[in-house]
Amino acid sequence: MKPGKCGTMTHDYKRHGTTTLFAALDVQTGTVIGQCQPRHRHDEFLKFLKTIDRRTDKTLALHLIVDNYATHKHAEVKDWLAQHPRFHLHFTPTSASWLNLVERFFRDITEERIRRGVFHSVDDLKTAIQEYLDHRNSNPKPYHWTAKPETILAKVDKAKDMLRTLH
Repeated sequence: MKPGKCGTMTHDYKRHGTTTLFAALDVQTGTVIGQCQPRHRHDEFLKFLKTIDRRTDKTLALHLIVDNYATHKHAEVKDWLAQHPRFHLHFTPTSASWLNLVERFFRDITEERIRRGVFHSVDDLKTAIQEYLDHRNSNPKPYHWTAKPETILAKVDKAKDMLRTLH
């Protein structure tokens, strides 16, 4: 790499597979419940919801901010949510993933652990992800918005206006 040049993969780079990381960020404490799954379908999402259900205080109402991916709206997911009224899903507008603080966590794990990492198998990758989660959760720090609410809401309104012109 040279200044002003993009980093590229080396000639001997080999991708050994992928995993899907489902993650739930507790915005108050900064802890993350994470789970690697082989795919990103409604079955895996349901498994993750059940993990969240087991690992959180049963007296809490849980507000999950998710994107508009079809997985989150599948009939079986809706049925499960109807049977678990403490779960409340909130969907981010299209192209507004920045509204979901868990995306900050995804950026951090990508920058600090995954990008430019060498993983000889999917299991190596999953181990690295779990080690990162364990390290982060041993001394969690919540994320804080640096923008003022008025600025954020103005961007949301602008995004909504733009989306209306596209449809």
